Amino acid sequence: MPGLLSDLLGWGVILLFTTGALLVDRDRDQARLVTTAAWGGFAVFWAQLVPWFAFSHKSYVEGFLSLAAVPACLYAGYLVYSGRDTLFVLSRAVAAMGLVYLPFETIPAITVLGLSLPAPQQVLIETVAAQTGFITNLLGYSPALIPGPKGYMNTYRFVEPSGHRLEYTVVLACTGLGSMAIFAGLIAAVRAPLDRKLRAFAISIPIIYALNIARVTFIGIVFGNQYMQWFVDEVLFLFGATDPYRVSFFLSDRVISQIGAVFALVGVIYLVVRELPELLTVIEDVLFMMTGDEYDLARQLDLPRVPDGGEEVE
Repeated sequence: MPGLLSDLLGWGVILLFTTGALLVDRDRDQARLVTTAAWGGFAVFWAQLVPWFAFSHKSYVEGFLSLAAVPACLYAGYLVYSGRDTLFVLSRAVAAMGLVYLPFETIPAITVLGLSLPAPQQVLIETVAAQTGFITNLLGYSPALIPGPKGYMNTYRFVEPSGHRLEYTVVLACTGLGSMAIFAGLIAAVRAPLDRKLRAFAISIPIIYALNIARVTFIGIVFGNQYMQWFVDEVLFLFGATDPYRVSFFLSDRVISQIGAVFALVGVIYLVVRELPELLTVIEDVLFMMTGDEYDLARQLDLPRVPDGGEEVE
């Protein structure tokens, strides 16, 4: 479950990945042991999130992915220990992803020399909430912006003609931070010229951010206006819920948006590897873990074969 222990576990795992990444060029045997331990810890991290995603958060897509991540991490650790050194690139990427994501998840608001600094997640959440509200208003809807459960200005209140109130809160998961951290980590992990890395960053992050604003706006409008009250009893049964007003939310967010996000990320990956073919090593390793077969994506996509940190190979 998300909380202090989960945060501490997350930081511990990312520090192990970071240590392993720093050791690779100095002592590869030590790096192998540390990185193997990091993958084992990562499996534990995902395992403790499965019940929250599946039952509390009621996201079957994220619950399934968290569950699948457990054996995947254990297998990655086994492959690293067995000598598949290309997985050091993916391991570096995980370290970078965590260093991008965890500060927003775990750092609280602080006061320094009398100056109050908001929590990083508050800044990001309120920014996304404000931009979502701006687009929602442009589309002709006018929900009221009110303080959310944490006191952030991140909740929109829709009022039906009957007077029933529907409140939609923008949380950290609504900011696109997770997806942006994945791409930032992948781009940072490969050894490639800085100009190509910057181009890959400029392609991926703005696209993900813009698509996420569209996604959050779509969910808010659909839920706030109850536009998808379809198969009410069946949807409530599927998600283990009883409130019929949440059906539009479940369908727009947990089904349509999450499935659409998978296709969107695949498209962004394709655009990014055109700039950074070094990332094909990571994708090929993931495919190997899923299928047991080796792949040559560079040839299939008509891209140059560029080893991590090396020159193009014909």
